[in-house]
Amino acid sequence: MIIDFVIPLIFPAIPIIFYLHKRLNILNLKAKNGKTYTDFYIFILWLSISVPTIIAQDYLKTATGKLTTVENVSAISKQEQTKYYDIKRLFIDKSKASSYTLFEVSGKHDTDFNMTIYVVAPVFDKKNNASTATNCKYWLGIKYHNQVSNSISDSRKESEYQTFANFSETEFNRTDLSDFIYLERVGNSETGDGYKKALKNCTKLNTEGATIFISHKEPFENKNGNSFLWFICTLLGGIVISLIAILIPKFNQRELKNLESGKPQENKDLKEFLEFIKPREGYFVTPILIYLNIAIFLVMLISGLGFISFNGQDLLNWGANYQPYTSNGEWWRLITNVFLHGGFMHLLSNMFGLLFVGIFLEPLLGRTKYLTIYLVTGIIASLASIWWYDATVSVGASGAIFGLYGLFLSLLLTKVFPPQINNVFLITTLIFIGYNLLMGLTGGIDNAAHIGGLISGFVIGLIMSNSLKSEKNNIQKK
Repeated sequence: MIIDFVIPLIFPAIPIIFYLHKRLNILNLKAKNGKTYTDFYIFILWLSISVPTIIAQDYLKTATGKLTTVENVSAISKQEQTKYYDIKRLFIDKSKASSYTLFEVSGKHDTDFNMTIYVVAPVFDKKNNASTATNCKYWLGIKYHNQVSNSISDSRKESEYQTFANFSETEFNRTDLSDFIYLERVGNSETGDGYKKALKNCTKLNTEGATIFISHKEPFENKNGNSFLWFICTLLGGIVISLIAILIPKFNQRELKNLESGKPQENKDLKEFLEFIKPREGYFVTPILIYLNIAIFLVMLISGLGFISFNGQDLLNWGANYQPYTSNGEWWRLITNVFLHGGFMHLLSNMFGLLFVGIFLEPLLGRTKYLTIYLVTGIIASLASIWWYDATVSVGASGAIFGLYGLFLSLLLTKVFPPQINNVFLITTLIFIGYNLLMGLTGGIDNAAHIGGLISGFVIGLIMSNSLKSEKNNIQKK
């Protein structure tokens, strides 16, 4: 995930922010209403670089992979390590295979129940070697998958799993596993993790230092698919769109002269952003909460749980909110889930939401009240989640953040803030809340937690509004 997505997504931002961003100032990107389109141009440039890079990496990974031909599996260790192998002679011992079953939920409000069986079978040079072997270095991975409704009873799920397991076993026994064209070495991935767990369940052979392969029946020449065509199309498309976007606006003559004269340009946007995420007096808790959430995400990333998304079982192991577990005495999940996120985009959207509302609320409330409200509304949001959903894995700071937005909304309605803030942000906040609740109806989002946090924050704001007005008036009199 780091190599395939994180690096090509993050690294293009470096030349854009520190080099291209300053040069965009020579373009007159301000509209008549005063709105600037600089961020839109940066987004276009970022996509134009990052998307072709991701596709190119995938293409290079498959296109440069060498197909090594060997007589038997023992010869693999004598050759230079490659990703693909054409093996002339081998024996796959099904009698010593090992398996691992993974259960996950997915879909809108976790409506789908997924069952995946990972099987690994030892690979030897010939049958005689298999009968006397005590260890095996090379294994073949086979995966079976089935999906049923998550709303059915546990007994029905057990019945469906038994049917699926019996079918998988029958398929495994009747399939000629040696009927393939080439083998591919399995790398670090969710599928690879499933095969590794299947290896750990093996009791008949020593699996230390094992290498796992998956088989392919299509010709080796077809392994690239349409990756190269997609790379060319996205690269040319990005170049053309970027050039057209740059040619549309007129030059800002003052900025153009500064650039031609070599006068250094200050990157004000970056400086202002860094100010927002730096702890300071009156704005201390919000950056710390952001750092804490990011730190937990990074630990999960380094632990190998994923990047774009984490699976449900891993989230449960780390403290996700789940009604059967939470109501069975694991009440600490009501708070731990608030600091967990399901993936990178989930974290990113929540932290931007927290950053925005924290700028207004923390200076007004103070550190202690602000943090207390954040945690209390987060817990209430978690309680709303397990009250509404019987078996949904819930994580994220959005319940607590909605609590802050509910508080912010009530303070705007009761006119605790100055008129200029009330007029600008009341409608904006209503649109933000309405949009997010509407998006929650499309699935995959815990709207119960959002509504629980929103209502609790709104009620707390109504209760506190008079005292906050009095405090503000006292300060103004002094």
